[in-house]
Amino acid sequence: MGKYVWGYVVTGLVFCALDFVWLTMIALKFYQGQIGPLLLEKPNLVPAAIFYALYVVGLVVFCVVPAVATQSWPKAALLGALLGMIAYATYDLSNLATLNGWTIPLSVMDIAWGAIASSAACTAGYFGTNVIMGLME
Repeated sequence: MGKYVWGYVVTGLVFCALDFVWLTMIALKFYQGQIGPLLLEKPNLVPAAIFYALYVVGLVVFCVVPAVATQSWPKAALLGALLGMIAYATYDLSNLATLNGWTIPLSVMDIAWGAIASSAACTAGYFGTNVIMGLME
């Protein structure tokens, strides 16, 4: 049970920190240029918090814990990238298919970001979980 808890804490902290930096300092101007009229003036934090809470569960259950079980950080990185790509592609490609003004460059960049951030968070979750669980033994 501990590996799920610590995996969730470490993976969640890393993913949220990376996404915060991405959304506020790196990609904000790009998003504004691509879909400015669709953006809220201030983000609605409740659905955002629900997304992060649920998404990190997926990262831990499908990526971090299987990698810890096999002691393979490359597995954490690869599974994280795959899940991130699939999850972000679901969102972006659905928007591309249904929304006026959603752009291909935005979708490509966002899907790549989902893969990169998820891979990094799962890798950190793997190492963090191993270190913390090792200290608890």
